[in-house]
Amino acid sequence: MNPSAQAISRARSQWVWRGQARPPFADVPGPGQVSVWDFPRPPALEADAREVVVHWNGVLLARTRRAIRLLETAHPPCFYLPWADVDRSRLQPAGGGSFCEWKGPAHYWSLVRGEQRLERIGWSYPEPLAGAEAIADCVAFYAQGLDCSVGGEPVAPQPGGFYGGWVTPELVGPFKGDPGSSGW
Repeated sequence: MNPSAQAISRARSQWVWRGQARPPFADVPGPGQVSVWDFPRPPALEADAREVVVHWNGVLLARTRRAIRLLETAHPPCFYLPWADVDRSRLQPAGGGSFCEWKGPAHYWSLVRGEQRLERIGWSYPEPLAGAEAIADCVAFYAQGLDCSVGGEPVAPQPGGFYGGWVTPELVGPFKGDPGSSGW
């Protein structure tokens, strides 16, 4: 069930950090780096023309130059890949769901290949909230258990296991999901 407009507004108002100023504990970016503390809240959606590639145990799952990069304060970006550029034959609905006050109701996906399974490794927002319409026909993947790259550079998963951001070399944090970040 979707929360009411009042519940969504209340959830959105809880955020202290909104990208207008870096907190004193944020790392200062060097040349060619970007601070996740400069990303906005509500999140921004940007087209990213770098090649994004996702492999699972050596099998190509997705390749695109049409990713949508979601930028949100304190988080490494999530990369939403157009369904047209994803091998959907490997994905099965995972059941369950969640609700994001910025993006709406999420659906989860598991990867299946013979006896191999990677549960709830992807998510999508087929009916996103206003402002997130660009990701309606896309899917995003957690980097844990997958080999993911952006512009030829390997990515690391966002710390903490819950969040799905991809840590790329140009980013500085600290990142939501690091120890002690639950109050951000």
